[in-house]
Amino acid sequence: MVDMKELARLVGELNDQLAVCMRCGMCQAVCPLYAETGLESDVARGKLALLAGLSELMFTEPKGVQDRLMRCLLCGSCAANCPSGVKVVDVFLKARAILTGYMGLGPVKKVLFRGLLAHPRFFDRLLESSVVVQSLFLQPADDLQGAYCARFSRPLMERHVKRLAQLPFHRTVNALNTATGGSGIKVGVFVGCLIDKVFPDVAKAVVRSLEHHGVGIALPDGQGCCGMPAIAAGDRRTFNELVRYNLKKFAVQHFDYLVTGCASCTATIKKVWPMMAQGLTRDEEVLLHAIAEKTIDISQFLADELKATEKVPARTGENHVLTYHDPCHLKKSLGISAQPRRIIGLNPAYRFVEMAEADRCCGCGGSFNLEHYGISASIGRRKRDHIVQSGCTTVATSCPACMLQISDMLSRSGDRVEVKHVIEVYAESLNRR
Repeated sequence: MVDMKELARLVGELNDQLAVCMRCGMCQAVCPLYAETGLESDVARGKLALLAGLSELMFTEPKGVQDRLMRCLLCGSCAANCPSGVKVVDVFLKARAILTGYMGLGPVKKVLFRGLLAHPRFFDRLLESSVVVQSLFLQPADDLQGAYCARFSRPLMERHVKRLAQLPFHRTVNALNTATGGSGIKVGVFVGCLIDKVFPDVAKAVVRSLEHHGVGIALPDGQGCCGMPAIAAGDRRTFNELVRYNLKKFAVQHFDYLVTGCASCTATIKKVWPMMAQGLTRDEEVLLHAIAEKTIDISQFLADELKATEKVPARTGENHVLTYHDPCHLKKSLGISAQPRRIIGLNPAYRFVEMAEADRCCGCGGSFNLEHYGISASIGRRKRDHIVQSGCTTVATSCPACMLQISDMLSRSGDRVEVKHVIEVYAESLNRR
């Protein structure tokens, strides 16, 4: 049953934040969605104006408000450039939760979030069983990207996708609890769904890099999703369950930092968990804020905390050009931009070249890519053009979702550019020592 008093409280809280917006339109210049559609309802100012009347519209036109609110990448470009300091992404997440609380989840999302994502071990088993049958539906599309396209009904699925890994990371490394080495530091490692199930080599590179620097590792088994897909859909119930689940996983071990290789997971744990989690006990709240405070991206940890500077000499003939894409959740949400570039620079096999608009959204936006693929791909092609124009043979980034989107765009265009995670580039240099 909907708690109308709680909904009224949330709407009031939202109205207080909306009052800060001056409707200046600065968000228009940086919104990747508005650049594609030119629709006022797609830019932050238009959505904020819509939300200003949410208390009335929620009862007269809730579906229309929700549909327009969901047409957003949550990239944070508007918030990062807002002269009034409006926390637009925070507002949108709260508004989505309000609307979903009033309208309820649709049947498909209810199955995906409450039937699957909220049960991490069942979710793992289901995807592991899917590995066996995915070849029936997918066929190779690109050998360099390792991308696949649909074997049947290709007009209905034009995208190029990455397959589930034959062996997810949690099957290779189930759990770790290693002693602190020369660094005197111990870290918890939050793996994240995409890294675990699609890019396990990224997780292996994280572990390899930490071990090289004598960092103790606390990696609990059976980790769940950070909850971002659920809260982005307004499903606060599943989000809260996942927050509690992961808190229990990390509560039993001491660590100085919680390190992740996923920009979205980093931003979610650090900023969204404290803002959106509800119904926690006092002890859970204390633990949540302690973990959020200690959460850090792997490149930031290496660059700022470990002060990684060692660089081996280049080998003869090595001069591969590499460029870097700034994930929105890392640069715009957390202000992390220089550190990944410093870590990339420690591999002498690459010559770094900055691409144009390196921090412009790639167009993925999580579920936005699934629901609005045409617009997502159009935004992604602009990113692809800048990558290719840099003359690189490798593009690195710090977010597995961005890796999926960029691989799709490059593969569909037939470009011979490899996509790697920053930590993979760094770990390659360690193998040369």
